[in-house]
Amino acid sequence: VQLQASGGGLVQAGGSLRLSCAPSGRTFSSYAMGWFRQAPGKEREFVVGINWSGASTYYADSVKGRFTISRDNAKNTVYLQMNSLKPEGTAVYYCAASKLAVVTTTMREYAYWGQGTQVTVSS
Repeated sequence: VQLQASGGGLVQAGGSLRLSCAPSGRTFSSYAMGWFRQAPGKEREFVVGINWSGASTYYADSVKGRFTISRDNAKNTVYLQMNSLKPEGTAVYYCAASKLAVVTTTMREYAYWGQGTQVTVSS
């Protein structure tokens, strides 16, 4: 099973990026998905999660109102729209597939992880 994250890049502060996560090897339409990020020298942190159907989401306070997670189960793909990006958002962003159908913020509840995509926000 692989989770392929894409869409990262270099953007100026205030700009936008859209990340995508497309699992291969199996479908995750019955499971929650999440995005985490890890900045240099810092621990990996939860960013946002979405339940199996897409009806329920949970955002970290630091991204609330600026980031939007969505999923298309027909395409087995999860998206993260990131607007009004800030320099402190510079990190490697990881998508992950949960063991659960409901949203969770706990890393240990996620069974599969992507390789990460670099997001760099310049000031």
